[in-house]
Amino acid sequence: MSAPNAFYAQSGGVTAVINATACGLLEAARKQPDKIGKVFAGENGIIGALNEALIDTSLESDEAIAALRETPGGAFGSCRYKLKSIEENEQEYRRLIEVFKAHNIRYFFYNGGGDSQDTAYKISQSAGKLGYPLVCIGIPKTVDNDLPFTDSCPGFGSVAKYVAISAREAALDVISMSASSTKVFVLEVMGRHAGWIAAAGGLADTGHSDAPQVILFPEIEFNERLFLEKIEGNIGKYGYCTVVASEGIRFADGKFVAESGRKDAFGHSQLGGVAPALVKMINEGAGHKCHWAVSDYLQRSARHIASAVDVEQAYQLGEKAVELALQGENAVMPTIVRQSDSPYRWSIGSASLADVANIEKTMPENFISEDGFSITDACRRYLLPLIQGESYPSYYEGLPTYIRLGNRLVEKKLERYRPS
Repeated sequence: MSAPNAFYAQSGGVTAVINATACGLLEAARKQPDKIGKVFAGENGIIGALNEALIDTSLESDEAIAALRETPGGAFGSCRYKLKSIEENEQEYRRLIEVFKAHNIRYFFYNGGGDSQDTAYKISQSAGKLGYPLVCIGIPKTVDNDLPFTDSCPGFGSVAKYVAISAREAALDVISMSASSTKVFVLEVMGRHAGWIAAAGGLADTGHSDAPQVILFPEIEFNERLFLEKIEGNIGKYGYCTVVASEGIRFADGKFVAESGRKDAFGHSQLGGVAPALVKMINEGAGHKCHWAVSDYLQRSARHIASAVDVEQAYQLGEKAVELALQGENAVMPTIVRQSDSPYRWSIGSASLADVANIEKTMPENFISEDGFSITDACRRYLLPLIQGESYPSYYEGLPTYIRLGNRLVEKKLERYRPS
């Protein structure tokens, strides 16, 4: 009798290292052919399972799988799709079980953030209710670094490195022009409710006034008057100012400084445009010439400058997911456990998906300065280990040699899925 198969999928916004997790998982599974037959990847996340669009990863060479470790983006396609509860839409869960049964899938791995861990948990619970033996493992991934029970999240360390470097380099540019031109530069970064990415901008300031940051956190209510006073103070002292602003900053009444009025597939308010909104305030309030930029996809896809620590953690979490599944663990997520800051030591633990799903980890109070505009030494001690080391991809003719897989689908065995 052949070994049962596994399903792996990527979900939510991708990162510079989510494919490193896929690499770790696939390589670990290939070492256990007597326990795991094939690993099918979902084409565009859980949607691939619903549509029976299953990618046969066994058709890829070992060399191609290894190259995933150096490749950004989502190799199998990702999605933003939130499953309702089984009570609200049992049809979806029955369809998933039908697909898993038709392809002898007994292991389910879902690689994503908070909403994705919720999906993995719901599937684990529904499989039990529907009487299908399925081991479900959630694998952490989010540049927002907001999953609980894990010290850090794969994807964050590389974004933190990118933002810290970008803030420092942009500051050097502004310094050069500040006497007669631009005096303020604003960098908008991701972060709806948690300011971890914005905090990374604070690493650009080494204490030598080379990047006097004003950092805007979602955890601190935005006050325009205090913000402009801080800008003026920095310009008066240094001649210029740089700002790193989280997209999720809010006024005292709870309204986002930049909110489009639209919702995404998870029901979250779509954000974007906080940088030009801040620049308008500065122009109208003080008349300084400003420039702004939005790091957006660049911050999460910059594999060329990824943190070596982040790459290694992402890879090992993929390996650990397979180990947990084969040990019979169910409805759990492997986690990063910090053992010490200096020297930085870490190990891998695990947490229950019931505890992880839909919980956001925000910045602790002791990581934000008393005035609310910068990070503390405690935050710096937390962040610095996560950006250490370089893990450069291979280059050819001056460009990284990123892999594109064949992503060949298996033959479908079921009728086309028609949701009600």
